[in-house]
Amino acid sequence: MTDKNRNIRIEDYDYPLPDSRIAYYPVEQRDSSKLLIYDRDEDTVTDARFNSLPDFLGERDWLVFNNSKVIHARLPVHNATGAAIEIFCLEPLAPSTDPAVAFSLSGAVTWKCMVGNARKWKSPLYIEVPMGKRVVRVRAERGEVVEGTFEVTFTWDEADVSFAEWIEAYGKVPLPPYIHRDAEESDAQRYQTVYARYDGSVAAPTAGLHFTEELLRKLNARGVQTEYVTLHVGAGTFKPVSSETIGGHFMHEEKIVITEDFVRELLDNREKRLIAVGTTVTRTLESLFVIGAKMHLQLPNPLLVEQWETYDVPEIHKVTVEQSLSAILAYLRDHDTDMLRAGTRLIILPTYTRHIVDGLITNFHQPKSTLLLLISNFLGDGWRKIYRHALDHGYRFLSYGDANLYLCDL
Repeated sequence: MTDKNRNIRIEDYDYPLPDSRIAYYPVEQRDSSKLLIYDRDEDTVTDARFNSLPDFLGERDWLVFNNSKVIHARLPVHNATGAAIEIFCLEPLAPSTDPAVAFSLSGAVTWKCMVGNARKWKSPLYIEVPMGKRVVRVRAERGEVVEGTFEVTFTWDEADVSFAEWIEAYGKVPLPPYIHRDAEESDAQRYQTVYARYDGSVAAPTAGLHFTEELLRKLNARGVQTEYVTLHVGAGTFKPVSSETIGGHFMHEEKIVITEDFVRELLDNREKRLIAVGTTVTRTLESLFVIGAKMHLQLPNPLLVEQWETYDVPEIHKVTVEQSLSAILAYLRDHDTDMLRAGTRLIILPTYTRHIVDGLITNFHQPKSTLLLLISNFLGDGWRKIYRHALDHGYRFLSYGDANLYLCDL
């Protein structure tokens, strides 16, 4: 990794964000949020409403969405003396690390969890989960501590009740830490995209929160192609950069799932402008390129994209998109599967060379965050002008806030 990348100072990606500009609740109608449109080639800013998005896109565009579903990951419990403890489920560990499998299991599962007030957890905890006419009793036992998180094993006797069913019935929506309020009943629906399909995220892919079924139909009527990938968003997305330079920051692994059909669509639509709906989709698609490039170059561990390897191994960027995607299709054929399952720790810096994503729909991000670094990959130093414009024109910030569309010409 070059010193240029390692020594990027996070203080250079700071800006003043008053609490009054953070959206603590969503707008009443999903697609009535404000939309800032920045045309990079014309260097123009346009203020609009999100429901006018079809006016700015057409047949040459395709949108790619993240269809991961937010789980009710926060579990409030009490110990025998009444002390409050919160278990925050992060990712499955056993008997499977595959979220799709882990959520379907019954009887026992082990998850990596953060635990609030962990010092009060001395013996197994019991969770009473009302489910229709019965109550499912879940035992939670704390295991080893690994990097500040705990291994927690949940067991319950009802063989016909899956982990997904009881955690959905009992758990709370994991609102971001900067939304200083408890989750309410409405958040179960509003902190979820209308196209969410696969359980596994502990934070919403928030750019997608603005879309409605009606708006998706209007986009399709305009000839805009829509496709889906899966990245299960981890709590690391909110992890602040505490080091002075980005070289001291550690990116947690997130799981991605991409179908063979989607890879073929990418190969067949290289002439189109691909717009990622959210930073999670950007990281997924660029990670897809890196995975294929590693396969093409026969590099080790191609199914895990490490944080810095695209900066350490410049040969990766010499691989063409066609070579990368063809290598993935060959891998899927050789392994007799139509699903690519992988992990990524990719960090997208201002210096990263994008290979697949041309444009981006996203919200406004926290100061001094890795997401702001990703945004600067699209905007360069122009991100300051965009954010200053948004602050001056009443835009709402962060997860429940307003949106941006960053465009470029092909």
